[in-house]
Amino acid sequence: MTLPRQRISLVTLGVADLARARAFYAALGWVEAEATETVVFFQMQGQALGLFGLKDLAQDQGRAGASLGTGAMTLAQNFTSQAEVDAAFAEALAAGATALKPPEPVFWGGYSGYYADPDGHVWEVAHNPFWPLAEDGSLTIPVPA
Repeated sequence: MTLPRQRISLVTLGVADLARARAFYAALGWVEAEATETVVFFQMQGQALGLFGLKDLAQDQGRAGASLGTGAMTLAQNFTSQAEVDAAFAEALAAGATALKPPEPVFWGGYSGYYADPDGHVWEVAHNPFWPLAEDGSLTIPVPA
């Protein structure tokens, strides 16, 4: 079997305090699929998200003692309306996120905002009227005509 090259199976976020990170994502309604003392996994649509203690993640990467950073990339969730974006943003703030940019109309014709989780991982919540979502929330970028 030959697997497609353009895919991500697992995104792992390094976290300073695993218990705090677990509580934050639980407050957003995320349900753990598997967990150990050092890592927690959430099943997503065809992918998984992991939370891994920073020290243990550096060790697992073969970089024991390395100082791992955050914030240089953005994770995103798209929604079907501006109201859903606003609700998701408010829910994240209530769960302990830090507002970076409140949702607002953006130059490309959509609506989006940004928050950081308790470890500084940046999430975008957006409505893109040009990229419709499937009923299950999955995204397929339309092919230009």
